[in-house]
Amino acid sequence: MSALVRATIFVRDLDRAAAFYGALGLQEVYLDTVLDHPAASKLLGFTEHHAYPVKILKRPGPNFGMVGLFQLDARHEAVELAPAVGPARIGEVALVFYVADLDRVMPRLIDAGARWAPAPQRFELGDLSTREVCMRDCDGTLINLIERDPAGQDRTTPEVAL
Repeated sequence: MSALVRATIFVRDLDRAAAFYGALGLQEVYLDTVLDHPAASKLLGFTEHHAYPVKILKRPGPNFGMVGLFQLDARHEAVELAPAVGPARIGEVALVFYVADLDRVMPRLIDAGARWAPAPQRFELGDLSTREVCMRDCDGTLINLIERDPAGQDRTTPEVAL
């Protein structure tokens, strides 16, 4: 089994979502296309196929940790969830990213449409102490930003000693 390759988010506005994740640092475009093969809709459980645009973003380097942005065609009649705001909900997934400087990244994300962005908190676990924040993207997806060297993602051992 591989590492998590990509998280896919079904978005209301592809350009707005791409701008949000670009402001976070996912600026390399892995794929920018329109899914026009009928299997694309069938895989998602739709009986009718309607082509829809997709943009997959990543940071430079290996092809994992990507964010796929899919804007379904309105004719799919997909159930639309109300955009979440506020704290985490049971059953919800959060996307977690390391960022080198929260104070530099947060204003860009707020300008790009963050729906909820409280003040960062100092989080301590064992001998590890980091600044973190949870926020919601422009579609309400929960994002957790940890102020830590992004190269830490390449570690193969835990970063904390309890």
